[in-house]
Amino acid sequence: MSAQLTPGTWNLDLAHSEIGFAVRHAGISKVRGQFTDADATLVIGPSLDASSVNATISTASFDSKDSNRDAHVKSPDFFDVEQFPHMSFRSTGARGSAEQFTLVGDLTIKDTTLPVEFDVEFGGAAVDPFGATRAGFSASTVISRKQFGITWNAALEAGGVLVGDKVTITVDAAFVQSAN
Repeated sequence: MSAQLTPGTWNLDLAHSEIGFAVRHAGISKVRGQFTDADATLVIGPSLDASSVNATISTASFDSKDSNRDAHVKSPDFFDVEQFPHMSFRSTGARGSAEQFTLVGDLTIKDTTLPVEFDVEFGGAAVDPFGATRAGFSASTVISRKQFGITWNAALEAGGVLVGDKVTITVDAAFVQSAN
């Protein structure tokens, strides 16, 4: 996180952010989508190491642009949104430069918490026409859904399975500096 960023609390601007995913489908293509309801706080410290991110995502906000698939993924076969309405990320450290770094933290899905590393690029900071200071970041990681207890699958007649294990998570986030 850059010297361009004033230390303090920054809040996710969800209207200008996207939390996306991609997973292999039927072994031949990828299904992409996003989570449309999330909250995150970025605390900028005096150094990259002293900064942190905490995020909570509503699992019911899963959207792949297919209502039947979305209903199935929200069911107990996958996210079980009734029992596990949220997933979360809490950073535990960072390494690298202010413009490109690795954000290390704990990702919790369905009450399973595992360490993950996001590759992050700082997009810059600017004051918008309304006087708010904004900062942008792009991040990505790949997780194994099975490690988080999301194991449902179906065998394909030609071999292989319907849903891949590896899920790519991408985040394009805009944060607004708090008026504290």
